[in-house]
Amino acid sequence: MARLAVISYHTSPLAQPGTGDGGGMNVYVREMGSALARQGHSVDVFTRRDRAGLAPRHVVEPGFVVHHVDAGPRRPLLRDELPQYVQTFTEALSRHFVVEGVPDALHANYWLSAEAAHRLKHEWDVPLMTTFHTLERVKAAQFEAESPERAAIEQQIFACSDAVLASCDVEAAQFREFYDADPSRIVVVPLGVEHAFFSPGERTAARDALSWAGETVGLLYVGRLQALKGVDLALETAIKLRDRGRDITLAIVGGPSGPEGERTLSGLRQRVTDAGMMGRVQFVAPQNHQLLSSWMRAADVTLVPSRSESFGLVALESAACGTPVVASAVGGLLTLIKDGQNGALVESRDPEAWASAVERVIRANDDSSFSNAAVISARPYTWRASAERLTKVLERVSAHSLARC
Repeated sequence: MARLAVISYHTSPLAQPGTGDGGGMNVYVREMGSALARQGHSVDVFTRRDRAGLAPRHVVEPGFVVHHVDAGPRRPLLRDELPQYVQTFTEALSRHFVVEGVPDALHANYWLSAEAAHRLKHEWDVPLMTTFHTLERVKAAQFEAESPERAAIEQQIFACSDAVLASCDVEAAQFREFYDADPSRIVVVPLGVEHAFFSPGERTAARDALSWAGETVGLLYVGRLQALKGVDLALETAIKLRDRGRDITLAIVGGPSGPEGERTLSGLRQRVTDAGMMGRVQFVAPQNHQLLSSWMRAADVTLVPSRSESFGLVALESAACGTPVVASAVGGLLTLIKDGQNGALVESRDPEAWASAVERVIRANDDSSFSNAAVISARPYTWRASAERLTKVLERVSAHSLARC
């Protein structure tokens, strides 16, 4: 069994997904860490201490520890502030390795973590596995650019990672297209879903628990409130359905994220008022797994209108609950959603097109065929299977000579 150092610089696996920088990556690091620990590995996650009062280490479960590393002020940092403390963070990890021992391998998550792990790889001569979660050039092609510096750093990390983990074949193809990645180092390791929480249930009971009217068409959006995730399109879709005479309830589960997050939330609230949707739209704080699954069971359709999505964990969790998904035809959503079977894929960002897709899915799911197909499609995705795949990657990179820049 291996000692694995997992680098999650800018956000902690202990953070609540759906607000701030917390999202699918938090779930990934937490669930993958637990699954690896249960297979006998020793997993140490290193994250930046973002507030006072955090203990230096937090034992999640036997074999899985989160370390809070001092690097910069003990508060959440703005996106533009994060890069300046990567060096401090890296030096702190080096000191930790001197005292506690050098890990067998590094697993970096996101480009900033990978920048730190890249330096540690060369300093300590250990293999590096990288999961990017999002990529600058892919995001720029589908939405907007962040910085050319980020793309250049990602290019360097692709060149030096001993393995780059893709969540699906679509993402693996993007690695080759946008970064000319070495195909021999790309490994597909799908994400999982916690079926103990995300599983089919009685929709009527879920609606009763949430005080939803039984006859309403329930729409659900789960995610951070930011332009990239397309929450505005979810709202406009609900408005179009209302205009078509549908009795609509839309739940928006998540919190503001990024420098424009509060402005996005304010704009959504104003649009609800202007469109006369008060009482039809609920703004819900981010939910833990136990509660989030109830929202998914209550909904007729989950909307995933992201402009860019490497995998689409919300779509998978919704499918596991038996709720069909209407999603953007981008990234990993192309893998998870089978158009006309367990949901619908929409290429347009026209709310009319999205409203029509929702209506098609609701009509087709009258006999629960879409719900059944959704559950079946989600069944193979487990965190245990993901950890088993990652273990094989770990064994491979440990057995071969290290890739070099």
